[in-house]
Amino acid sequence: MERADAARNRQAILRATEELLSTHELSDVSMDRVAAAAGVGKGTVFHRFGNREGLMRALVESRVEQLSAALTSGPPPLGPGAPPASRLAAFFDAVVELASKNVKVMAAFEQASTDRLNSPVYVAWHAHVSGLIAAASPGLDADLVAHLLLGSLHSDLVLRFLKSGETDRLAAGLRSMIETLLR
Repeated sequence: MERADAARNRQAILRATEELLSTHELSDVSMDRVAAAAGVGKGTVFHRFGNREGLMRALVESRVEQLSAALTSGPPPLGPGAPPASRLAAFFDAVVELASKNVKVMAAFEQASTDRLNSPVYVAWHAHVSGLIAAASPGLDADLVAHLLLGSLHSDLVLRFLKSGETDRLAAGLRSMIETLLR
């Protein structure tokens, strides 16, 4: 169990990081600056998160907690009980919505990440997506197709759609790809 002061520091650091990212580029968001904005020592930030990549990963993970819970125990179609194809479409709709609400945070994580494919979020999402693909269409290489679908989210083009507010178009395109793939 996390101590109360440690939990407060963690939240203060994440909140300060997000506030700094809302007005600065990632390259201008140093660990020193985060510590000062959070009202903690620089050592606390490094001890808690290791480096800027760890800090960005924690910030992204804090944003995906609710989505992760919905995947395992939420109502259909996102949660269990819906056909795999419906769950897959609902998952990508939810990811687009999450990304549209957290564009700068997600972009900062992408920029800071040296090994995105091994991040806990990506690993969990890949397992979820590949499982749904395998259930919906056993003839597909579910592992590869899951990587391709998830990889499509990590592009400058997707970032442009998110920044310009074209999230409905992006979500519709992903649903169309999924529907076509699983026919």
